[in-house]
This record gives sequence, structure tokens and C-alpha cells, in this order.
Amino acid sequence: MFAKIDLKFWLGIGVSLFFMALLLNKIDFKSLGFALRSADYLYVVLAICFTFVSYFLRAVRWHYLLISEKSIPLSSLYPATIIGYMANNLLPARLGEFVRAYTLARREQLETPAVFASLVIDRLFDGFTVLVLLLVTLFTLDLPAGMEDAALALRAGGAVMFLLYCGVMLFLYLLKRQTVRTLFVVGYLLKPFPKRISEKLIPLLGSFIGGIRLSSRGGHIAAVIAASAGIWFFCVLPVDMTLRSFNIHLPVTASMFILILLVFAVMVPASPGFIGTYHYACYKGLSVFGVPETTSVSIALIMHGTAFFPVIIAGLYYLWKNKISLKELQGAEKAR
Repeated sequence: MFAKIDLKFWLGIGVSLFFMALLLNKIDFKSLGFALRSADYLYVVLAICFTFVSYFLRAVRWHYLLISEKSIPLSSLYPATIIGYMANNLLPARLGEFVRAYTLARREQLETPAVFASLVIDRLFDGFTVLVLLLVTLFTLDLPAGMEDAALALRAGGAVMFLLYCGVMLFLYLLKRQTVRTLFVVGYLLKPFPKRISEKLIPLLGSFIGGIRLSSRGGHIAAVIAASAGIWFFCVLPVDMTLRSFNIHLPVTASMFILILLVFAVMVPASPGFIGTYHYACYKGLSVFGVPETTSVSIALIMHGTAFFPVIIAGLYYLWKNKISLKELQGAEKAR
């Protein structure tokens, strides 16, 4: 088991080094220094502020996802959210989600599996919102000449992903509302496969859906949807602010396009903090709009820095305030 974890860790390091090498090969360090010195950092400060607003809205959405379990104050949800995102930047394999669930469960005396189940739904809402952003972007953004075939392929792929995601959401809804019938259908569909698959999957689905207690009240559902829209609005704004800091004025759909590339980039196994994959995706996204290479790399460095360091500082503060040690978080992660 430990060898497997080490293999994944070193694979991530290798992926990060590969993409950083691709990026460094294109850098003129003298021009890079000039570009970084000439940036307007007031916009960078605004980008950081908007990023923390998105974290606050995540805490708001989490409140409504857990409200059937317990009405938890934002004073507990927001620190746990920040600590989780800090851990995502420091630990491999996005283990911050386990840390986030553990932190809140510890503070509010809840069962960690139930809290983690709410974060699965939290991520599903994120994925659905990103797909909506993807479709809006691809059908409204005018890509430069010569990219017509690529734009058509991206639109077709985005539409297929959207339909698949709607299917997943419908399946989860039916699994929650008609658990026995849905599990029976799943078992029937799995008959052509080895029996051990259904013996493992069906109890797992039943246990997972049993841990989810979403509120069915219209106001609560509307709050979750509104918070999801707000979260991603305040994720797009930091991209736009960082572009403006380098005196680059592109339509907001361009910022949405770059953000979507970054979302996909952080899904690639890499070192903690998404080093390399994040930067290269940002660089490639900006190159579509004709942004010079040195400026693109500068923007990638600033954008990553604003998303990386402030939340680590804030997370460490909340760890100290809540008397939680990094060693304790590592122990919780290993025991998941």
C-alpha cells in the first residue's frame, strides 16, 4: 500500500517536472522579470479578495447541503473550507477534501463519513456548473481564425459531457428517491458482468446514498444553486483581474475559457499545488488569444501564486486558532 502511494506521488512529481520543463524552455527570464515588475498589483489584490469571496460562498453552499443533518454556522464552515483548500495545495491527490470533512466533523461533533458525503454532492454541483460554463463559453466565444475545427470539436465534446453529467445527476436523484428500485435496476444491468462486481458496488451505492440527507425545501435548493453560480462567478473574476494587471483586456468569455482549462489541468495527477500542469494550461489558454509568451508565463505565475499562497496562510491561521496540528491532519488522512 505504501509503495503504491509513493508511486503515485513520484508520478505526480514527474508530470509536474515535465510541464515545467516545457514552460521554462519558452521563458526569456530578463523579459519575464520586466513583465512581473510592470504589472499593476492592485488588480492582483482584488483577485485575492474575490478568491476568498468564492471560498465564503462555498461555505454558504455547504451549510445548505448539510442543513438536514445539522444547521451549522458559517463560523465553523468557513474555517473548515479554508483548511481543506490549504490541504489541497500541500497534500497530493486532492486529499484536502478528507481534511475538510474531518475538520468540520471534529468541530461540530458529526460523523466524518456523513460530512464527506455532503462534499461529494458539493463536487457534483461544481462539476455541473463548470460544464454549464464550458457550454456557454464554447458557444459564445469567438476563437481566432484557423481554430474552427477545434472549436466545433470542443462544442461537441462539451455537449456530450453535459448530457452525461445530467445522466449522473438523474441517477443520483433516483437512487435517493427510489433507492430499492434503482439498486434493483443496477443489479439487473450488471448481470452480464462477474458477480463480485455487483456484490461490491450495490452495497457501496446503498451506503453512499444513505449518508446523504439533502433538504428538499425549495428555498434550500435555490440557495445551493445560487451559491454555486456565485462561487464560479468569483472564480472567473480573479482570472480577469490578473489579465487586467498586465493591461490585457479580453472578453469575460476568454477568462471563462482559461478558467475551464485550469479546472481540467488540476485534475491531472501532479505534485501538490498543481505545479506545472496549472502553469502550462494557463500559458496555452492565453496563447490562443495571441498573448506574448513571456506575458503568458508571468500571468500564469501570478495567477497560481494568488490561488496558492494566501489560502495556505489563512489555513495555517485557522489551524492555529482551532488548535489543530498538521500532524493530526496527516493522521486523519491516513485513517480515512
